[in-house]
This record gives sequence, C-alpha cells and structure tokens, in this order.
Amino acid sequence: MNGKNLLRPFLDENSVEAGCDEAGRGCLAGPVFAAAVILPKNFYHHLLNDSKQVSVRNRNILRKEIEKTAIDYAVASCSNEEIDKINILNASILAMHRAFEKLNVLPEHILVDGNRFKKFRNISHTCVVKGDSIYASIAAASILAKTYRDEFMFKIYNEFPIYCWNNNKGYPTETHRKAIEKSGLCRYHRKSFNCGNNQLKLSL
Repeated sequence: MNGKNLLRPFLDENSVEAGCDEAGRGCLAGPVFAAAVILPKNFYHHLLNDSKQVSVRNRNILRKEIEKTAIDYAVASCSNEEIDKINILNASILAMHRAFEKLNVLPEHILVDGNRFKKFRNISHTCVVKGDSIYASIAAASILAKTYRDEFMFKIYNEFPIYCWNNNKGYPTETHRKAIEKSGLCRYHRKSFNCGNNQLKLSL
C-alpha cells in the first residue's frame, strides 16, 4: 500500500472539517495562495497526495475532481506588497483567512498544514505538521493552492519572461537568481526577501 492510500478522511467523523494549505511561501516573487476545502467524508482519489508529490498533469486532474466533488472550496491570496508589509507568515495566514471568508459552508473545525495559525472567528483548529500528506482535505487544499498559484505565475510570466516563471514559478532557482542579477527586481518581487544582490535596481 503506498502513501497515497493512507490519507486520513477526517479527524472527527461528526464534525464539518475544512482542510487548509498555502503555496508559494518560499518564493522570491508573486503572491502566496491559500485554499480551504471541505470534502465529503467518503472522498477518495488514488492520485491525491501532498501537491509536491504529484505531477503537474495529475494535479490538474485532481483540481477538477476536487472542485466537482467538494462540499465547498475557496482559494485566496496575499500579494507580494502585502507580504513585504506584514511578513510571509502573517501573509500566509491572512490568505488562509481570506479563503475561509469565501466559503459558503462554515466549517466546525479547521485542519491546517504546518504548526502556525491564528484563530479564524471562533472556529477550533488543529495544526498538523506535514498535514498535506496525512489528511485528505489538507492534501486537496494543497492541490488547489498550488495549481491556482502556478496559473497566476504563468500569466505574469508573459509580462516578465526573463525570470522564467513558467518554469520556476518564482522560486529561487539559479535561472531566476541570474535573471535578477542581470535585470534587477520587478514589481512582482518580494522586496523584503533576499532576492540576491542587495544593491539591485528595481525595474518597474
């Protein structure tokens, strides 16, 4: 039996649970995205896993299946300007709260990937380290957050092709860093991050 078959369907069978995860926290450019997903208790898909363990093709298959089958889901983001203003941790949590605000179905309990979260309204929550490889709802949220963010980065790649965001999605790859050294930062870069040479000029 592989890890994909070991995802837990819920923490509490009698509670309406929403899984939540973010994507793009470690990037040098672009927003951080977050998704909240409420799955049926009997939801199962053999491909579902932490988005980092799933191929691009299978992530897109899963996104359609999750959006079709979920009781409710929502995706939200925090811009690079907001990240620079309030820091990446607070921006990640704010993006999660924004996703919960967009839900039509209010969860009774929240499952969050990682070890940090700020209470949303008066809803109880559980932080789960590596939760995207443990709970189906968190894994589903990781798929949505990742695919929506990748879509956004591909769109702005057309505006600034030099940074190769179609491939690196804003992560600090060698290609991305070399492009920054050559052309400086653009308006989508996180200025509070160490994007390379501190003396880089900003290209607007």
